[in-house]
Amino acid sequence: AARQFAMEAAQAGIDANTYAEQAVSFGAALKQAFGGDTYAAMEAANMAIMDMADNSAKMGTDIQSVQAAYQGFAKQNYTLLDNLKIGYGGTKTEMERLLKDAQKLSGVKYDINNLGDVYSAIHVIQENLGLTGVAAKEASETFTGSFNAMKASLTNLMASLTLGQDITPALQSLITSVSAFLFNNL
Repeated sequence: AARQFAMEAAQAGIDANTYAEQAVSFGAALKQAFGGDTYAAMEAANMAIMDMADNSAKMGTDIQSVQAAYQGFAKQNYTLLDNLKIGYGGTKTEMERLLKDAQKLSGVKYDINNLGDVYSAIHVIQENLGLTGVAAKEASETFTGSFNAMKASLTNLMASLTLGQDITPALQSLITSVSAFLFNNL
C-alpha cells in the first residue's frame, strides 16, 4: 500500500523517494497515534503528504517550509503552524483553535496529543478552504505542475528499473504525465 501511495503521489509532482522520506519522518509518531495500526498510519501519512503538496501549490509557500511545519507537529511543536498560511499563528493555543474549528466543520473531536487527529484536523480546514486536490490539478493543468509530475514519474521509473521491480505502473504514469505536459500544457 505504501508503494502505491507513493506512486500515486507522482500525479501531484512528488516522486516516490521524497514521498518515502516524508512518510518516514513522522511515521513512528503516526503509528503510535493509531495504536500500532500500520495501515491507518500509512493512510494518515499519505493524507498529510498530499495536504502538504496542496498547501504549497495553493499558498505559494516552498514545500520545505510546509514539511518543516508538519515535522514539528509530530514533535508537538506548533511554532511553524503559520507556515501553512491558513489563518492560524504558530502557537499551541492556535493549534487548539484549529482543532476546535475543524470539529465545528466535521463533528469529530480532535485530540492535540494525537498526531493523527492533528493531521486530520488540518485536512478538514484545508478542505474547507478549497486546498484539497490543488497539487494534482496543477500537475494536470499547468506548465510547471505538469513538468514536476513528469519529472516525478521519470524518477519513479528509474527507481523501479534500478530495483528490478515491475516497471509497468511507473511506465504508465510516465506516459500519462508526459502526455499531459506535451499536449495539454506545453
